[in-house]
Amino acid sequence: MTLKGGGELLLPLVQGADEQPLAWRRLHDGLGMIRIGSFADEATVAAFDAGMMALRYTRGLIIDVRANGGGDTAVARPIMGRFTESTRPYARMRRRDGAGLGAFWTEVVEPRGPFTYSNPVVVLCDRWSASMAEGFPMGMKAICGARIVGQPMMGLGAAVFRLRLDRSGIEVQYSAEPVYDVHDRPRSDLRPDLLVPDGGDVLAAGSALLRQLAG
Repeated sequence: MTLKGGGELLLPLVQGADEQPLAWRRLHDGLGMIRIGSFADEATVAAFDAGMMALRYTRGLIIDVRANGGGDTAVARPIMGRFTESTRPYARMRRRDGAGLGAFWTEVVEPRGPFTYSNPVVVLCDRWSASMAEGFPMGMKAICGARIVGQPMMGLGAAVFRLRLDRSGIEVQYSAEPVYDVHDRPRSDLRPDLLVPDGGDVLAAGSALLRQLAG
């Protein structure tokens, strides 16, 4: 694929086929890292909690959602709940209503777990972070001030509904509920706080920023 303005972007032929939904490890300088490969499996929440317990006393945390194709808010929301001590808004939404859009409503995160992680957080993303893997960095920025590092994400800006056409039986899906950040900006416009060029070392950039934030 040729990028606008020149350059090439290599397409992954198999994306995350052999990857576990979640993994964690300790980094240098007292930092920790949790890799979330998908938000589609409810078991990811328990695995995240185990990782949080192991990394509880780190000076800062990287959460990596690169090449994450998304999943369910029922998985992402309780993960975000580990980073707030009070109920906090993380997104705004509207529903398509005929030719227009209905009124805004606010989606919130409830605090959860035996402790709240309050040290600096950096979320890594790339062009293959999609759907809920775009909503997660957006939400983390809203509820705990997490910094987003990487490339612009896929730009999927709405929840989708599925339906079956009566006469043909064909199943389709459509963009039903546009998603916005807490300032009513479209999620599809979300960009990293620290932009890393294609081919750049996103983990190194995120680690360097986290070390600065952790002091």
